[in-house]
Amino acid sequence: MTGSDAMDAEFDTVAEWTAEVAESLGPEYRIPAACRGSGRPSALDWLLAGLAPRPGELMIDIGAGLGGPSAYAAERTGVQPVLAEPEPDACRAAARLFGAPVVQADATALPFADGAVSCAWCLGVLCTASGPDAQLSMLRELRRVLQPSGRAGLLVFLATRDRLDNPPEGNHFPSRSQLTTLLQESGLTETATADPASLPAPSARWRQRTAAVEAELRRRFADAPALAAALEQSSRIGQLLESGELVSQVIQLRRPG
Repeated sequence: MTGSDAMDAEFDTVAEWTAEVAESLGPEYRIPAACRGSGRPSALDWLLAGLAPRPGELMIDIGAGLGGPSAYAAERTGVQPVLAEPEPDACRAAARLFGAPVVQADATALPFADGAVSCAWCLGVLCTASGPDAQLSMLRELRRVLQPSGRAGLLVFLATRDRLDNPPEGNHFPSRSQLTTLLQESGLTETATADPASLPAPSARWRQRTAAVEAELRRRFADAPALAAALEQSSRIGQLLESGELVSQVIQLRRPG
């Protein structure tokens, strides 16, 4: 399976299946299911504290996947998310699960006006770009849609060495120094950074719900190559994080006024 095929399986086909499973398990499973791979709740809370969205304020979620983090943000703060997601099955699933407005769009070419919103986030998406040029395009688009003094959040996976053992297909992980350069070139200012692993662990209830979704996915689709490919991608990232070859960070950003 090529890198493109593996990523299509992870972010499109299996996203649709995950939505089906979450719907069948019950409403309380929807947000945990749709947040899989997008950070623990405490990391989302940390980012929301920096974004400080007001009730009714628009927030763009770039590379939104199934929309779980956006739904979490709306539930916690009353913000009104607008989702941008390139994969069509994920778009349909997000709209079905949460009813939020979704547009099919690539993070390097967002269909929003300059300065459209005062806050946005982009979670676990930068490493899916094809390389440094595309990553810079993503960050420049993020800056473009923010108002002057607008706030943004990132969840990123960063390489701690040049060559990674068995990296997931189709991903390109910048180093910390490379990310710093990309942020400077994009015109975004980093205001705070945290290690998600240092933040509180998910509650037992959250862990139970994500585990139930995982088990039901495996039960229903155990023989499907797409699920095997998606699980392999996730496993490789997990192994690299465990070995220290990758680290994750959540980062608060600001567009200078």
